[in-house]
Amino acid sequence: MSMERVAQDGLVLLGCGKMGSAMLAGWLKGGLPAASVWVLDPNPSDWLRGTGVHINAGVPDAPAVALIAVKPQMMGDALPTMAALGNSKTVFLSVAAGTAIATFEGALGAQSPIIRAMPNTPAAIGRGITAIVGNAHATDADMDMADALLSAVGQVVRLEGEGQMDAVTALSGSGPAYVFHLIETLAQAGEAEGLPADLAMALAKATVGGAGQLAEDAEEDPAQLRINVTSPGGTTQAALEVLMNDTDGFPALMRRAVKAAADRSRALANG
Repeated sequence: MSMERVAQDGLVLLGCGKMGSAMLAGWLKGGLPAASVWVLDPNPSDWLRGTGVHINAGVPDAPAVALIAVKPQMMGDALPTMAALGNSKTVFLSVAAGTAIATFEGALGAQSPIIRAMPNTPAAIGRGITAIVGNAHATDADMDMADALLSAVGQVVRLEGEGQMDAVTALSGSGPAYVFHLIETLAQAGEAEGLPADLAMALAKATVGGAGQLAEDAEEDPAQLRINVTSPGGTTQAALEVLMNDTDGFPALMRRAVKAAADRSRALANG
């Protein structure tokens, strides 16, 4: 029903970079008619031009949703183009990091239904996870529509309040970079033990990717999966005694890292 509403009334996509393109590809693959989509983007890609959607051709009078996917620094220029749709039934759905709901209410009208979302970069391959939260004017049906749209690029979770968004930003929003760095350092550690660089990197990528998939698919939680592969007195236990050290191991390091990201997110939100 949610996507029927989008197909019938139309969708405006403001910004079609990597994230916007990934979502649009998912919607079209899922059966959303190209004629139902209006894209506003100053530099449309060749791929976008070949999709059949409307490109820089205005917007419908009352689209079901206007999805804001421009970079935060472009928000000031972009939002006025959407103001005419404010204070109506059009749902504004933002995937722009760091821009608070109150900012959108100020620019688009306080009566506008507004939903803020935090996706992450694995959305580009349909493996993202996105957290969403709505303002007081976003109905259950509006949230369901946002959920359906964002499900095109991965899992969707709903927050209890916007105050949780800084923690989400620090965990899943920025988190892929932490994992990429883990791969880098794991490969470097393999090199230090005598492996060629390309072999160490291949092993590190496959190990982290495979373990992540196993953690998502398995019925056991990650702690149990860790226990399952840790033989008493074995090689894994020797490594975990270093990594699980309360003082300078993963627990303390990750708490510091995520706190630093959350603190920066709060600071940016407060200007």
